Amino acid sequence: MTISNEPGTLIESGPPAAYNTLMMRDMAEQNRPRERLLQVGERAVSTAELLAIVLRSGVPGENVLRLAERLLITFKDLPGLARASVAELTAVKGVGPAKAVEIKAALEIGRRLLTTAPEEKPRITSPADAANLLMSEMSFLDKEHLRLILMDTRNRVLATPTIYIGSLNTSVIRIGELFRAAIKENAAAFIVAHNHPSGDPSPSPEDVAVTRQIVQAGSLLNIDVLDHIVIGHNRFVSLKERGLGFS
Repeated sequence: MTISNEPGTLIESGPPAAYNTLMMRDMAEQNRPRERLLQVGERAVSTAELLAIVLRSGVPGENVLRLAERLLITFKDLPGLARASVAELTAVKGVGPAKAVEIKAALEIGRRLLTTAPEEKPRITSPADAANLLMSEMSFLDKEHLRLILMDTRNRVLATPTIYIGSLNTSVIRIGELFRAAIKENAAAFIVAHNHPSGDPSPSPEDVAVTRQIVQAGSLLNIDVLDHIVIGHNRFVSLKERGLGFS
């Protein structure tokens, strides 16, 4: 994956290009997923590398990292993997019952961590934090989804509900629905996020108009609307940073 320093572009450390052609035994030891994690730490390796470590082995003609990448593509990243059943996982070439169970167990551990350790819940301190939270789930959706990042007074994430699915415009969105979700979670603030299936996160005039309405309603209800994030293909735009819809 190319590393970019452009504003609004997420930076992720991807695996070396050699992973795409070499079998694991042919790679330099320091380039293998487990060794890379030991070298650079778990936060610096890619999702595919982490999944490869869980899977441990590939299949004839395909190393474990390529298998991990294929799984992420097939199920549209980690959220899709989490929703998939063991039967659906084992339908993928190279994934038997043992590998399917290992995947489900690893993802369930992550889910339980979030539900049993509220002090570990993500804290949003920047537009990049908000985009990072939702990017893997929303980058490649084929329809527009509008979600909220609901937060407490310390900007810790309470929930990220989906409010609308489909074409979003001022005639479709009922502003009260957004604030109903915020009030239900007793949120002190929220960030609006939606995706552009085209992959281009440039805000439309409708995006700006909707943002302005939401911000105005928030000021009346004493719930802070901190930003509106538009997500494209591994890119995002913060309307707050651009001064669009926020006075």
